[in-house]
Amino acid sequence: MLSFWEKKHFLNYDMIIIGAGIVGLSTAIHYKIRFPKKSVLVLERGVFPTGASTKNAGFACFGSLTEILDDLKSMSDKEVFELVEKRYKGLLAIRKFFGDEAIGYISNGGLELITKSQENVLSEILRINELLFPIFDDDVFEIVDDIQSFQFGANVKYIIRNKFEGELDTGLYIQCLWSKCQSLDVKILTGTHVDSLDESQKVVYVKNGLESKGIPFQAKQIAICTNAFTKKIIPDIDIKPGRGLILVTKPLKENIDWQGAFHYDEGYVYFRSLEGNRLLIGGGRNLDFAVEETDQFAINQKIRAYLIDLMKNVVMPKQAVEIDLEWSGIMAFGSTKTPIITMLNDDVGLAVRLGGMGVAIGWQTAEELVSYY
Repeated sequence: MLSFWEKKHFLNYDMIIIGAGIVGLSTAIHYKIRFPKKSVLVLERGVFPTGASTKNAGFACFGSLTEILDDLKSMSDKEVFELVEKRYKGLLAIRKFFGDEAIGYISNGGLELITKSQENVLSEILRINELLFPIFDDDVFEIVDDIQSFQFGANVKYIIRNKFEGELDTGLYIQCLWSKCQSLDVKILTGTHVDSLDESQKVVYVKNGLESKGIPFQAKQIAICTNAFTKKIIPDIDIKPGRGLILVTKPLKENIDWQGAFHYDEGYVYFRSLEGNRLLIGGGRNLDFAVEETDQFAINQKIRAYLIDLMKNVVMPKQAVEIDLEWSGIMAFGSTKTPIITMLNDDVGLAVRLGGMGVAIGWQTAEELVSYY
């Protein structure tokens, strides 16, 4: 049962955004900047963003060398160029809008570990640098001369450095988005599970344990920003969820002497140091694709064992490591790495399928979506 006041003040808006992750919050900000007098409500089913927006590793990256080479097997040079450009410009955009200090951005670069079986990629560095040169006006990838100082496992034969990547604090970034939404008078309701959507009438029905029927929120315009969970609203969309695992160690006894955003195994594994002399390592989804194609949060023990083995034998072979925290996040993938940004009708749009690159392209994806309204 809804009160007179609830019906009068809380159910009608100019814009309703479903999903309060990076894309949803960014959409709210861009929309309010463009239409400052319009009312905006963001609905989020979790206490925190549900998918991966607060569960990612904080990599401000656009693709390692081996990842780009893998993309070129199924994409044209032009498509790969545009993909990298979009990611890099997206990172520059959030840094400019919020400032590096506010989002905890640090420019330690990206580094990729290359094993003996991957030595053939070294001959491709020149070609990829030439392909990407117009974006950066500089060479992106170079071979590190001295890899002994990193003290990685014996199977690491080369390290490739990319000076244009960095790291950020995922929590600070979300707090920046929250703060900007608040300053623009964007309302955010958490714990609001969207049960169904009437696209023609522009009504969003929200489940509430206290009500027998879904609460109807009415909008003039709607934006769907639910990424991996979009099939629950739009069943026939080209999206496959992809679960990712992250582990964080307890503080290590010996100091970590290297810094940077590290990639391994064509970008499927990634690691970095955290404050307090901790190691973060994540990924390994390629070890069990079928099982990880899920929107259920859980720990895949096979992948967990794989990541721990990498920590002990490749990343930190001379240190004892003990896991302190572990969690999973849900990303969205599809037949291509291009996000889906489209209008379902004149007033209902969606921006989803970020391909695990929400940090890099979420802000620009939202800006593009808002341009359609």
